[in-house]
Amino acid sequence: MPAERAGYTVTMFLIDVSPSMGATRSIELPPTPNGEQRTTEMTNLEWALQFVKLKIQEMIFNGRKTDQCGVILFGSEETNNIIHEKNGGYQHVSEYIPIAHPNSTTLAKLDTLQPSENSGDPIDALIVGIETQDIYLNKKRTWTRKIVIVTDGQSPMEIEDWEATVKKMNALAISLTVIGVDFDDDEFPFHEEDKSTIKVENEAFYHKLTSSVDDGLVGTCVFALQEIARPDMKQTKSALMGTVLRLGDVDVRPEEAIEILVKASKCTALARPKSWKKFGRREKTDEQMQVDEEEEKTVFAQLKMRSEYYIDRSTQDGEEQDKMDTGSDDEEDKDKNLEKVEKEQLIRGFKYGSTYAPCPDGQFRRLNTRKGIDICGFFHAKNFRRELAMGEVQYVWADPGAPQQQVALSSIVQAMYEKGVLAIARWVSKDGMDPKMGVLEARVDPNIDYLLWVQMPFADDVRKYTFASLENLVSKNGESITKHPYLPTEDQLEAMGKFIDSMDIMDSGENDAEGKPIPWYDTQQSYNPAIHRTKQALFHSAVVNDITSNPLPPPHPELLRYINPPQWALKASKGAIAECKAVFKVKEVPKKATKVRKDGHVRAMDEDEDMLLLDKKPASSRKGKEPAASQVPLSPKLARPAKKSAASDSETEEESDQEPPLLNKRPFNALPTPERSMSPDVDPGRAPGRIIGSTYPLRDFKTNLAQGDVVTKAVEDMSVIIKEVVVRPFASRRHKEMIECMVAMRDTSLKEDEIDAWNAFLRDLKESCHKEAGNPEFWQEVQKLGRSLSLISEPEAKKLGGHSEFSESASEAFITQ
Repeated sequence: MPAERAGYTVTMFLIDVSPSMGATRSIELPPTPNGEQRTTEMTNLEWALQFVKLKIQEMIFNGRKTDQCGVILFGSEETNNIIHEKNGGYQHVSEYIPIAHPNSTTLAKLDTLQPSENSGDPIDALIVGIETQDIYLNKKRTWTRKIVIVTDGQSPMEIEDWEATVKKMNALAISLTVIGVDFDDDEFPFHEEDKSTIKVENEAFYHKLTSSVDDGLVGTCVFALQEIARPDMKQTKSALMGTVLRLGDVDVRPEEAIEILVKASKCTALARPKSWKKFGRREKTDEQMQVDEEEEKTVFAQLKMRSEYYIDRSTQDGEEQDKMDTGSDDEEDKDKNLEKVEKEQLIRGFKYGSTYAPCPDGQFRRLNTRKGIDICGFFHAKNFRRELAMGEVQYVWADPGAPQQQVALSSIVQAMYEKGVLAIARWVSKDGMDPKMGVLEARVDPNIDYLLWVQMPFADDVRKYTFASLENLVSKNGESITKHPYLPTEDQLEAMGKFIDSMDIMDSGENDAEGKPIPWYDTQQSYNPAIHRTKQALFHSAVVNDITSNPLPPPHPELLRYINPPQWALKASKGAIAECKAVFKVKEVPKKATKVRKDGHVRAMDEDEDMLLLDKKPASSRKGKEPAASQVPLSPKLARPAKKSAASDSETEEESDQEPPLLNKRPFNALPTPERSMSPDVDPGRAPGRIIGSTYPLRDFKTNLAQGDVVTKAVEDMSVIIKEVVVRPFASRRHKEMIECMVAMRDTSLKEDEIDAWNAFLRDLKESCHKEAGNPEFWQEVQKLGRSLSLISEPEAKKLGGHSEFSESASEAFITQ
């Protein structure tokens, strides 16, 4: 039996169109976006033809002219086959589509098939298919022969001389596949209930027939449709390109150099999804409209790009025009200044600053290079930087027809392999082409020695970026910081190490033939979702008549095999994840609503960004002093009479929006001062459920106290905000503000009988500041203020009718320790 190769195959599809194939069935469709289940009705013939069309689409998609097929019907109304024409018989068997490379017309003809009113013999169709295929491949004995029977097994058949047919198929090395509608399959599994007697007998015969053939298979249609969606790689064979491998200088010192004739072919190649084309509706002429009045069909044609070249003469000969003054940017004026030129009148050039350097030949003179692969030197394999490898990998073989060249290359490969070195090589694809630098690696297989070549970058191709150290932090004074919120602790490092170990999927897959576990991830079974999902969508859209009523089915499970981590790995890492959350204090951050700025510009803001810019300077009052007058006069075009109104300070927002943006509410001879803009509104930084935000906590605190009945909530939220801000990185810029908040909070707590809340807050704050990731500098500033910010004592509380558990001495000792 000849070895099967890509292409060079003829497949005969024998399709049953007997009346029983007209029985309808309900097919499940993918659920709607709302999760609703839906089904559709179609005949057994339409359902089974999906398999045939998908197989034919594979041939069209691969684009090999040597992938050919033919279609023979049994159970058809007419009789049209080569055996009937010669000897008669073989009724209701018709050659529907002759053997040829399939195209879109092949699929269109299959769509027109309908069940007939006559039954046909599958064995007759099989004999006709064998004979038709053999006549076509009379002089192509090395081609692969395949026959596929698609039937529901309900048609009667004559099985007297089936052994002779099997001998003929084995002699011609024909592979036979029977796709049965609702055939039983123990492996799938599927079993049809209430099966007719004739179908049971025919199904048993098909199993007997395929088992007698050297290459035979019986399958149920539902499983075949599922398997045909399995990702399948296109088999390609790279052409061998001849070149020369040189070691040494063959021109200056030929006695110390060597040249070996080699062949190069691709080892890897980037695969891309099928590109989508743009089509437009083709307009019909008057004559076509008269012919096609009865048959309204929409015809689409692929769009083609066409380029036209124009020169703008308006700025030539030193004539500079002010477009704003002359209005020459109107479309009519533009068209007048444009002059069309032909492509042949143009020359190529390169941009050089603000001018152009013309190059009449299209490119400048190239280096005087010679075709071949020149070995420049060797280095140890351990010094190879794999991250710098770029482009595709190439095989370098010795010339298959020159034994002497094979021995020479093998000696170099063996020497490199034993020494553990790689070669630096310069590759020139043909004379005069730009050289490429790469690395050659020796490979020694049991039957052949060869080299692998991969391109490496030049100095111009490498981009080096530097980043601040994640392990070493230095203060402003130049001292090394060992404890900081940005530096991980030993507990954090240990927790993260456990998490990484728990997600290890090496040697955790299925066991091999020797019982040893293999890695869970295998590149040989990892398919590109973009390629195969696009292919599935393309095939499905061409098979079904209505994509809306019959939407694209979900992808094959094999395509999603490595999309998500294995469930057992997730389960094994739950404990490690929980430990990481606890050690790193991970919590969900509520999303902030994006506010639209009046100028239409929206960008992400850091939580403390506003304070970083504004906390050093209070917002200036809109009703305060006028800024200093400028000595620079403004253009009279921009000046307008100032409005004198007693209610000028209460101008409405609508009025202010109509004024010039730089002249709003200030004299026209003044320069803008760096005051905070009142637009857009600043995010107050309030978490859900809080009435005090982190942006302006003191202002929020006073505003809520003025409203009344929220004192307890205001004191509670203020204590939380102060602790959060103080322990944040770079909190030193807000120390003064936080102390002001504490002063206001202590005063309110004393007057409004929130003494216990203040004392509990202050003890908690002191503990937080002295923690490893705390802020001891802030607590030192609090201690400088002394007794005024310490715990509220019993004598203080009694003056205002309150109570405290701390004495005066305890309060003084707390703030000094």
